[in-house]
Amino acid sequence: MYAGKLVFSQVMDHLPLRAFRRCVSHYQGERYVKQFRCLDQFFVMAFAQLCHRESLRDISVCLHAQRSKLYHMGIRSSGVARSTLSKANERRDWNIYADFAQALIRVARPLYADDDLGLDLDNTVYALDASTIDLCLSVFPWALFRSTKSAIKLHTLLDLRGNIPTFIHISDGKLHDVNVLDILPPEPGAFYIMDRGYIDFNRLFSMHMAGSFFVIRAKSNTQYRRRYSQSVDKSDGLRCDQTIMLTGMNTASSYPQPLRRIKYYDNKTGKTFNFLTNNFAIPAQTVADLYRYRWQVELFFKWIKQHLRIKRFFGTSANAVKTQIWIAISVYVLVAIIKKRLNIKADLYTILQILSLTLFEKISLIQLLGDVDHTIEEGYIAKQLDLFDY
Repeated sequence: MYAGKLVFSQVMDHLPLRAFRRCVSHYQGERYVKQFRCLDQFFVMAFAQLCHRESLRDISVCLHAQRSKLYHMGIRSSGVARSTLSKANERRDWNIYADFAQALIRVARPLYADDDLGLDLDNTVYALDASTIDLCLSVFPWALFRSTKSAIKLHTLLDLRGNIPTFIHISDGKLHDVNVLDILPPEPGAFYIMDRGYIDFNRLFSMHMAGSFFVIRAKSNTQYRRRYSQSVDKSDGLRCDQTIMLTGMNTASSYPQPLRRIKYYDNKTGKTFNFLTNNFAIPAQTVADLYRYRWQVELFFKWIKQHLRIKRFFGTSANAVKTQIWIAISVYVLVAIIKKRLNIKADLYTILQILSLTLFEKISLIQLLGDVDHTIEEGYIAKQLDLFDY
């Protein structure tokens, strides 16, 4: 019989605590703190994510019921009062948890670096998109969006090998998606898959000059002149593969070099898509397939909204909201790390559901998660990835 650590403690053992302490020290997160440390706060908020708690009172009541196990969970505080957690979320710098999430991402990405995308590409492939979370204007007046409501946006760059978010920027709802390209450092040799909301040829040319590749859906009013055409196999949906020059009044000077235009017809939806890319080496079908994989970032947003607590917040200040979001992202990445390190075949949804019911049990993680039937959820995700409707 296993008589070791609680399941919660086994999960938290995969955290790089040295990196966490550096983040706390950098932002002086524990200045004047006597009892409820930043690590206690992280553990409590991670517990809320894993157990799907709905409010601060909910968290406090559940932990009070298991107060004899708090020490074994790694929580050094003798109890977790609702007011204590509320003040910590309001006052402790959210950048502590943002930096720590980035440290976890640096651990997770090498674990998934060899995953097969199903494409003949060795390059890193990113999908860039944003998702809006609606808020109440009277409760969150700092998150400006419209005259009648507030909102925040999660601007996310997703590494499609492992679906690991490598860049996240949290803004108010008024920030246009394309503006995030100004703060996104382009990676030479990487592919960036974007929808047409990110079309700004000045910014795209900057990515091109930095050595990055992009695949983006063209707008219907894009003005261009065809220079060359390549033959394509129209049996797979391709309609043309052209080298073009932009001819618009502003676009011609914004992007003065040739672009590649690929027209694709999707038989399932009956829709026609026009893609622009600055890569002339990969096959035209690969360009269309790359854009199809952009749907994974939509699934990522849908997944975290359904299975993590980022739509109902435990605090109303900007600091509390960002703290909760970054800890939720940390939990997502932590579960992805555990899945790879322990070679668990179950998907992240199944792992979270099992953990939500067993955090206070004493059973080995490998024994708990090793023989889980995961076929239903994988089938669901595969069905979603077949969609080409954006």
